[in-house]
Amino acid sequence: MEKRVALSAAIFVLFTFSASVWTHGQAGFLDKALETYQKGMNSPLSKSMGSQVTDSELITGFKQALEIGAKKAVQLASRPGGFLNNPDIRIPLPGKLQTAADMLRRFGLGSQADAFEQSMNEAAEKAAKEALPVFSQAVKDMTFEDAKKLWKGGDTSITQYFKNKTFKTLYERFKPVVHNSVEQVGVTQRYNNFVSSPAIKGVVGNTNLDLDHYVTNKTLDGLFKLLAQQEKDIRSNPAARTTDLLKKIFGQ
Repeated sequence: MEKRVALSAAIFVLFTFSASVWTHGQAGFLDKALETYQKGMNSPLSKSMGSQVTDSELITGFKQALEIGAKKAVQLASRPGGFLNNPDIRIPLPGKLQTAADMLRRFGLGSQADAFEQSMNEAAEKAAKEALPVFSQAVKDMTFEDAKKLWKGGDTSITQYFKNKTFKTLYERFKPVVHNSVEQVGVTQRYNNFVSSPAIKGVVGNTNLDLDHYVTNKTLDGLFKLLAQQEKDIRSNPAARTTDLLKKIFGQ
């Protein structure tokens, strides 16, 4: 039992110190944490951890942190303007259509392109809310071994975990939702208006874009990018620790 508690304490100390590196760029923090542990877990934090936090609390707290990050990412993506007004995840026109649109905008003729792009982003915002139950299930399925792997992983280990666990399920769930959203906000009509104009045909010729597939993939790309941002915040920002257990594990 003492060995297991000591292991949990070691994992927590190293995870907490390495978390600080992400946002503040303090690369020496992890080295200091390792040095402290190698000297016999003599820091006040380590001693407190060893007597207060169990393996069960550690994994539960880790899951809570992931749930909070996933919920925040979905909220940011699904609110009005969540994709459209965020340059990090805004869905652009695909391939040659973007090149053609840029040309038209230079001549003040980009209104149809803008309307098409806006409609795709609005469809993504409507679909994004479907991600939360899938993310939540991935968190519930997490084991203590998973948590240790995430702790040992890189800066985006949590995001990569979610992506590996949920991408296929999210895609399958998203695609019909995206299809309905595409129809609701008029993406198909705006796309047809854009590509049927003589100026566009002269630049890109005939195009055959699978709108549902394109918007679905871009929606997932945006969600995982937001999740990576939330991962950094959870690891480094005390204000993101909104439950008693998270405060106990990560500190006030």
